[in-house]
Amino acid sequence: MRAIIIGGGIMGLLTAWGLARLGHQVELFEQGPLPNPLASSMDEHRLIRHPYGTHVGYARMIDDAYAAWDLLWADLGETLYEPTGTLALTGNGADWAERSAGALASIGRPMTELSMAELPRRFPLLDTKGLERAFWIDTGGVLLAQDIVAALVRHLGTRAGVRLHATTPVRSVDLEQGRIVTRAGEVHGGDVVVIAAGAWAPRLLPALGSRVVPSRQVVLYFDMPADQRAAWAKGPMIIEKTGDVGLYLVPPVRGRGMKVGDHEFSRTGDPTAGREAQESEMSALLDRCRSLLKGFDRWTIRNLKVCFYSVTDDERFIVERAGARGWAMSPCSGHGFKFGALMGLELARTIAEGRDVAAHARWAAGLVGDGPA
Repeated sequence: MRAIIIGGGIMGLLTAWGLARLGHQVELFEQGPLPNPLASSMDEHRLIRHPYGTHVGYARMIDDAYAAWDLLWADLGETLYEPTGTLALTGNGADWAERSAGALASIGRPMTELSMAELPRRFPLLDTKGLERAFWIDTGGVLLAQDIVAALVRHLGTRAGVRLHATTPVRSVDLEQGRIVTRAGEVHGGDVVVIAAGAWAPRLLPALGSRVVPSRQVVLYFDMPADQRAAWAKGPMIIEKTGDVGLYLVPPVRGRGMKVGDHEFSRTGDPTAGREAQESEMSALLDRCRSLLKGFDRWTIRNLKVCFYSVTDDERFIVERAGARGWAMSPCSGHGFKFGALMGLELARTIAEGRDVAAHARWAAGLVGDGPA
């Protein structure tokens, strides 16, 4: 089988990896360089975690995601992951952490609730004012995102049967016939075409435009004193929601940056526009950092990074047939990277083995088992 993949981010690369592992020929087209610094995948890190609110289907999939990453590490010859554990915090009447704990308990993955007296003893860098409940689970950690993307490009670039076309924008697609036309006018054909172009996908597949919107997101990277950096490097990821503002914190593992972002999708912006950001955009998040993180007055902003997610209304992934020979692949909504290896591997298997496409779409949307165990 000959497969064409459009998009050189994590989903496109891992689908190419999955198909190549099964012995199929793959051509991948990326509009920019490989890796592309503008891709949503290109950041220092991404998180993988079991707590998922009431999305039991996705919580169930995390174990399979870990297994798929392990398969990739074996192929790459290196493990680009650092375990941290997961601390879920809530306050101001919000209940995301509590709902996550309840959902995980229902599938045999219980979290441990920590008392407000115990929390500062376990995690002395936190200020507990404003917090109401805290839950801990040993699983979860940091995927070294841009290192993974770069390693995949190197791996696929030397694999027989795989051709990578960097800086080759695609002008149009014919998903009935399995053909694409590049901006330079070159025509390429295959047995299947997978559109995995992230925030740019609706430009090639306008039908996605009503369901998937680009979302400009800003994250903060901090410098901090050496003593705090050393302490945080051994700390957990933190998912904190307080109703009015929430944050996620990625500890500076393996010399990477200390990153803080928020949970809100902007659902606006143009991924081809400039990517400058101002500190004023993040004032609410900075205020929450000051109240939650001890010693935050000694931190300084190293840089603000802008990236673009592709977001659906229900934050579920779209991986479905589009035309007789096409697939649309949009598993993002800000939480797709953790499932990248699994999504790529399973889509490759569905395509190659002729598995039920409707069942695959439901699975990718997290709807299989999305209810009490």
